[in-house]
Amino acid sequence: MKRRRQSPVHETLFRNLSEKNLNIDDVFERISRFMREEPRAAYQLIIGTDAQVHAGHTKFVTSVVIYRPGRGAWFCYRQTIVPREIRSLQEKLSLETTLSQELAALVDGDRRGMLEDILLPYVYQGAELQVFVDIDAGTDAKRNKTSAYVADMVGRVEAMGLTARVKPEAIGASAVANRFTKTPYRGGGSLSAAAAGTLRR
Repeated sequence: MKRRRQSPVHETLFRNLSEKNLNIDDVFERISRFMREEPRAAYQLIIGTDAQVHAGHTKFVTSVVIYRPGRGAWFCYRQTIVPREIRSLQEKLSLETTLSQELAALVDGDRRGMLEDILLPYVYQGAELQVFVDIDAGTDAKRNKTSAYVADMVGRVEAMGLTARVKPEAIGASAVANRFTKTPYRGGGSLSAAAAGTLRR
């Protein structure tokens, strides 16, 4: 029986357990709403990507999490499907980092300023916003086969002026995105021919 070929997919809309089809402005509206509930709190805005190889494709999930330590979080994610089984750890980690960087670029500037404005009146009462890009790799060579590539990935993120975290601090990729990579992709949708070529290489 011939296996159906999966088309490349790179979602631009986000979802979570209760909502679908959120664009980036919807995402920041939800984040703003969450932060306005407790504007005197400290927050972490975390972006991370994880990947899982399935039969005939590799599924990447990029998550954005607004975390109020000890007092809850809100998250959403989007998927990217590469129509081949990526076995190279270096290639997989590089693509994960690229997808996180792509989303991180949407966070900086006016959108980040909008979130900081919510907290600004309360900075002397503990209000704070930290932004992290979590990389699903660790520096311990005995425990993490990805350790050889950590410096390169961290350097890419820091070149954007952002803070990178790796395991075990990298909770965005390992705890959130990882959860949604486990099941094979079964949805529809495809990319343009040009984008498809990029993902197939």
